[in-house]
Amino acid sequence: MITAIVMIDAATDSIGEVAETVAGLPGVSEVYSVAGDVDLVALVRVREFPEIAEVVAGRINKVPGVLDTATHIAFRTYSRHDLEAAFSIGMD
Repeated sequence: MITAIVMIDAATDSIGEVAETVAGLPGVSEVYSVAGDVDLVALVRVREFPEIAEVVAGRINKVPGVLDTATHIAFRTYSRHDLEAAFSIGMD
């Protein structure tokens, strides 16, 4: 699975609507409203690299109220949550 972190600048009066629309797009797993230089951060999870362009350029950038995006590709995931889940398989 390939993960991309997409920083989204949205029109101030439509941040909530943009977040909800982006969260409903195929390939988008989560959207966070954040403080800082951008308004929203979306996590995109796809199987192949060309799909990132489809999701970001083909879907997210076309959402009304999206002003700009910056995409970062994740190389590895470091997460205590993922490690705990892996070690607890079959422990139900």
